[in-house]
Amino acid sequence: MTEDFDSRKALAAAWFRELRDQIVAVFEDLEASHTTGPFSDMAPGSFEVTETTRASDDGSDAGGGLMSVMRGGRVFEKVGVNVSTVFGTLAPRAQAAMAARKGIPGMADDPRFWASGISLVAHMRNPQAPAVHMNTRMFWTPHAWWFGGGSDLNPCLEFDEDTTHFHATQEQHLAPHGADLYPRLKEWADEYFYIPHRHRARGVGGIFMDDHNTGDWEADFALTQDIGRAFLPAYVPLVEKRRTADFNEADKEAQLIHRGLYAEYNLVYDRGTKFGLETGHDANAVLMSLPPLAKWV
Repeated sequence: MTEDFDSRKALAAAWFRELRDQIVAVFEDLEASHTTGPFSDMAPGSFEVTETTRASDDGSDAGGGLMSVMRGGRVFEKVGVNVSTVFGTLAPRAQAAMAARKGIPGMADDPRFWASGISLVAHMRNPQAPAVHMNTRMFWTPHAWWFGGGSDLNPCLEFDEDTTHFHATQEQHLAPHGADLYPRLKEWADEYFYIPHRHRARGVGGIFMDDHNTGDWEADFALTQDIGRAFLPAYVPLVEKRRTADFNEADKEAQLIHRGLYAEYNLVYDRGTKFGLETGHDANAVLMSLPPLAKWV
C-alpha cells in the first residue's frame, strides 16, 4: 500500500482527541452537578492530565499522548480517558500481540507502524451506577490499515432498562451504516468480552469490531466516529439515573467482586493491554483500566 496516509492519520488522531475532550468535560460536569444523594458531601473530582511519551530502541521519539485520570470523585471513584498516537517498528513479540492482521505480508521486511486511539474505563463510586469501557482506534502499516474498537457496559448490579437503553442507543448510531452492522458488532462484543475461565461475560455487552477495512477509508472512519459519538448518550443517562440511589453493604460487596472479574479479563485476555505493554507504551497509561479497589472470594 503506497498511498500517502498522512492526512488521514491526522484526521483520525484529531478526532480521538476531540472525543476525549468532550468526554472529559461531560464527566467533570457530572461531578460538579452531583449535589444530592450518596457521596454528594464530598468534593467534586477533576481529571489529572499527564503527557505520556514513548521512545524507540535508539531513544528517538516514538509518539505518546495524554493520560487523563480522575481518582476519588463523588460520582467516579476512578476513571481514565486516554488518547495516544504512537509509531515506530514492530518487534516480533509486538507483531504477535497485535489485535488484528497477524502475519501481514511484507511486515517482516518493513515492520513500520502507526496507531492512534482513545481508551476509556470508568469505575463508579455508587455500586448502583454501572462501570463502562470504550475505545476506538486506527492502525496503519505500509501494507495494511484498519479500524477497531467499541464500548461495553459492566454493571455489578444489572438493570434491564439500563441494558436496553445502552444497546438501543448504539443501534441507533450504527443504523446509517447498514442494518446488519449492529447485530454483527453486538455478537462480536459478546464473544470478545467473554471470560473463558469464569464461563461468563464480564458485563452486559455492547459493540466491538477489529480489523475493520472495507476498502473505503472515509466510510470506515465515519463508522468509527459514530461508535464514539454513541458513547455519551448511551452511558451518561444511566449515571444520572443511578448516582443518587441508595445502596447497602451487599451492593458494595458485589461491586468489589465484579471489579475483580474485570481486572482478570484485562490482565489475561485484553488485546489492547498486551499490545500496549509489548510496544513500550507508558505502563501506567496501559494499566489505567484497573479498578482502584477489588476483591476476590
